[in-house]
Amino acid sequence: MRVTTWTEYSLIIALHLARRKTTGEPIAARELSDSERLPADYVEQILLRLRRAGLVESVRGARGGYFLAREPERITVRDVMAACERETFELNCTSHPVDAERCDPASSCSIRPVWHALRRRVDDFLSGITLADLLNEHRTPAELVPLTSSVS
Repeated sequence: MRVTTWTEYSLIIALHLARRKTTGEPIAARELSDSERLPADYVEQILLRLRRAGLVESVRGARGGYFLAREPERITVRDVMAACERETFELNCTSHPVDAERCDPASSCSIRPVWHALRRRVDDFLSGITLADLLNEHRTPAELVPLTSSVS
């Protein structure tokens, strides 16, 4: 799974915006940067990516800023990660081919199906966790993990 600084900061920003959703007031990028102690240049770039993905909207002007485009119940961790990372689960065959012949999509690489299945499972899991779930103080991380699972 790919968890970079972009991913971490993106989730922090999205959660901050979700917490403030009830006020209805936009939050300035500078305020996000200061309150979450994140580098201002990262915050601006992340907000731009989140906006392009349709997860946040912005208002210009002195009282301008950013706010969630949808309710926290309708934005998943996968949505946020996908907005800021090219892939949430990097396949070595694609990104770092060690053996060009074995990693060719037409080859019969025996491990490729394992990585693809794992990517689907990780993406499905992340798609099942919303910002609202993460804000809900009564749900523990253990409750977010499904008790039963099946291999796809």
